[in-house]
Amino acid sequence: MRGKDLRIVYRGTPEFAVAALKALTDGGYNIVAVITAPDKPAGRGLKVQESAVKSYAVEAGIPVLQPVKLKDPDFVEQFRRLNADLAIVVAFRMLPEVIWSMPRLGTFNLHASLLPQYRGAAPINWAIINGETKTGVTTFFLNAKIDEGEIIDMREVDILPEDNAGSLHDKLMAVGSGLVVESVDRIASGDYKLISQDSLPDKELKPAPKIFRETCRIDLTRTGYEIINLIRGVSPYPGAWAAMTRDGEVSDGFSVKIFEASFYTSEGQYIGSVGDMVSDEKNFLRVCCSDGMIEIKELQPAGKRRMEVSEFLRGFGSIGEYTFK
Repeated sequence: MRGKDLRIVYRGTPEFAVAALKALTDGGYNIVAVITAPDKPAGRGLKVQESAVKSYAVEAGIPVLQPVKLKDPDFVEQFRRLNADLAIVVAFRMLPEVIWSMPRLGTFNLHASLLPQYRGAAPINWAIINGETKTGVTTFFLNAKIDEGEIIDMREVDILPEDNAGSLHDKLMAVGSGLVVESVDRIASGDYKLISQDSLPDKELKPAPKIFRETCRIDLTRTGYEIINLIRGVSPYPGAWAAMTRDGEVSDGFSVKIFEASFYTSEGQYIGSVGDMVSDEKNFLRVCCSDGMIEIKELQPAGKRRMEVSEFLRGFGSIGEYTFK
């Protein structure tokens, strides 16, 4: 059987999931329905917004289902009537067994890491935060455990020093879309051999839990290497941040998000205490960390827009009373 002969149901929500869906529809695969998150209000005006996947599916003329509860009997029956041969999940919430086990060929997921490493909600971010130089994408069949099913295939991707979460997201999205199409064809033809994640070489497993605001706080007592990796790993969203305080009083300061920075050190020279700032108040701003200085290139003060550091310095005045904390 060919992959294009299968009745496929596709599940996804964010932009990352659109590329694989587009690759399938452009390739002539039979997507009988798309399942995505319900529309929800967002932004200051609480305008109702639809998911990126829904927007694409509507444009492509694919039927869209948006269940609130995946175990709802009406939805389960609606899904059953689709008579799916195969289901695909890309960046969607956890599915109940009654749903993922229903298609006759199963349900597979695209995950943005080389499993079993970086199981969890934020694999792209944590690979960069932890200083990895390689990551990738994996397709695997769903089972009752999160991100632990048998592997169908994977592709490796280099993480370059200039990559941040945004650029790596785009790389993995492109590679992942191709891997999804290849996996569909292999499943349809039966030309694949599943790999148990438990059978892979023993290594310390690194998790990829959800990113919270406190995860993104810059600890200047860490090394410059670690701080730069954190900044890269959460840029452009949600953004690494630190408190800029006056005379050590947080109440007299404000928070600053840092989107781009580099590690700078004056070899053998005294560079100040952790949190001290060095600047010509025109073109550069450096903040002392445990083993050197972080030179900030782009930042966003609380309540302001993102800007280059030279623009920030022009509008700020003297920074002599401030430190980062």
